[in-house]
Amino acid sequence: MQDTDRDLLPEGLGDRLPQQAAASQRVRRAALDAMASHGYERVETPTLEFEKSLASRMAGVQVRRMFRFVDPTSLRLLALRSDITAQVARIAATGLAGAPRPLRLCYSGQVVTIKGDGLDPVRERLQLGAELIGTDSVAAAAELVEIAIEALRVAGANGISVDFTLPDLVDTLAAEALPLAETQIAAVRQMLDAKDAGGLVDAGGAAYLPLLYAVGPFETAIERLAAFDTGGVLAGRIAGLREIAARVNGAARLTLDPSERHGFEYQSWFGFTIYAEGVAGSLGRGGTYRILGGAGDEQGEPAAGFSLYPDPLIEALAAEMPGRKVLFLPLGHDRKVAARLRAIGWTTVAALSEADDPIALGCSHRLENGEAISL
Repeated sequence: MQDTDRDLLPEGLGDRLPQQAAASQRVRRAALDAMASHGYERVETPTLEFEKSLASRMAGVQVRRMFRFVDPTSLRLLALRSDITAQVARIAATGLAGAPRPLRLCYSGQVVTIKGDGLDPVRERLQLGAELIGTDSVAAAAELVEIAIEALRVAGANGISVDFTLPDLVDTLAAEALPLAETQIAAVRQMLDAKDAGGLVDAGGAAYLPLLYAVGPFETAIERLAAFDTGGVLAGRIAGLREIAARVNGAARLTLDPSERHGFEYQSWFGFTIYAEGVAGSLGRGGTYRILGGAGDEQGEPAAGFSLYPDPLIEALAAEMPGRKVLFLPLGHDRKVAARLRAIGWTTVAALSEADDPIALGCSHRLENGEAISL
């Protein structure tokens, strides 16, 4: 019986063929170069770690999304990373614990989850990002929003827009200004996130209804949020949002959805999601958070950062990439001339036999008498 499924890949996983791989490398290099130009030093982390390590550095990390199995050497539970941010947090709290703050780090790598998000079946994605460790100030948040925009722009994204949110909004209001029972908080968050007015009232959050309308273009939405904040509980956050928006002004279209929670498992007072024209879905998100330390460290270290997931951008760029200029080198070609042409940017493909066809091999030019002749 013929084996017909030996080359199948699991759902949500896939290869990148040459044109897609070239686009991926271009995006990765451009984005990381942009981060490095702002002083962010690159770190690399393992794809596997002990589950406890991945789950203990950030509040809200969901271990149920990770592939987990027992390490035959240590007999401890291992997990495939689903988010590199937690690993960078570990590095900051251990190997770089004594490094001067604020500490600027960036990274790149593949992450894997047990299942995709919503209707998206993809389970392996490229994650690029930057973390600023030691502060979660407005200035830090603004710097990271600017760098995220720049990284996507130089990578090839157009028409970038950024949506701001306040991930701890309900907790902040429920603590004093608009009290909620502990059992109501999760339901109110969920109804606000779903934009369900009726469900919000049923959950005991009628006082939170104005937040459903403090959504849209930043200038309009921030005024509605300020009008809602009659007690001034959100005054500091509103001022922070205005300052960040002023820093970003003109670099991207800005919107505000203060109660958005999707994808913000561990962010604190500020969060943002970033989009680009012609690319379905978001390309990343970021915000402020805290890195949890060792035993007895309840507060943790403040930090801010962002993660980009540029796979949709890579697919779009791969489809638009122009054909390569590739020079065919016939048998017996001058190797010094070929080396000189590669040094000035040519890609060369050398013939291995007389039967090699330059056009079939994807070449655009042929080397003849020391010159590149168009095919």
